[in-house]
Amino acid sequence: MIETSKLALFFTASLLLAATPGPGMLFVLSRTLAGGKREGILSSLGTFLGGMVHVFAAAAGLSIVLATSALAFSVVKFAGAGYLIYLGLKMIFTARRELSAEGLPLASGKGSPFLQGIVTEVLNPKTALFFLSFIPQFVSKHNGRAFWGFVILGLISVVLNTLGDLVAVSLAAPLKQLFARSHTAQIRQRQASGAAMVALGAYVAVSDSR
Repeated sequence: MIETSKLALFFTASLLLAATPGPGMLFVLSRTLAGGKREGILSSLGTFLGGMVHVFAAAAGLSIVLATSALAFSVVKFAGAGYLIYLGLKMIFTARRELSAEGLPLASGKGSPFLQGIVTEVLNPKTALFFLSFIPQFVSKHNGRAFWGFVILGLISVVLNTLGDLVAVSLAAPLKQLFARSHTAQIRQRQASGAAMVALGAYVAVSDSR
């Protein structure tokens, strides 16, 4: 169901990625600054459910691929490894430009922060692509329980991301100053995460080819 030999690598990569500010965390932080901690927490719960929608959808798709062909499953894994390397390199070389363009988004105080969190995450195609490239690297194709292995690892990843969002909610004021002023720290963190993605993709490609 899960390739236990790679669990430590999965947790390390997931923790690093959860600590890297992305669209979800920026949305939660913005809602917190606009409406207080309650809105921030509700937004975090919304992005959690939105993330789980992607997890179940990707798990179902992966199970269909595995049932069709073990070779196709391997192709998906290698394609995912290549996509991780691509994402990592992109994060490394475009960190400064992307952070300057992103900034801290403005969130409207109107509407349910919980529902907005769900919609924000569900409508983010990068989330679906990431889960399809990241999690299959740790799911064993040698038994019939790939679906639940994917769901378990996806749940762990989404929970870690949500915990990161909740930390952002509790530290909203200091993080606002960080996002506004400390661009160097953000750039270095994003570059470190990119390097971790490249290393993960390369490791999986090499280990699976043995």
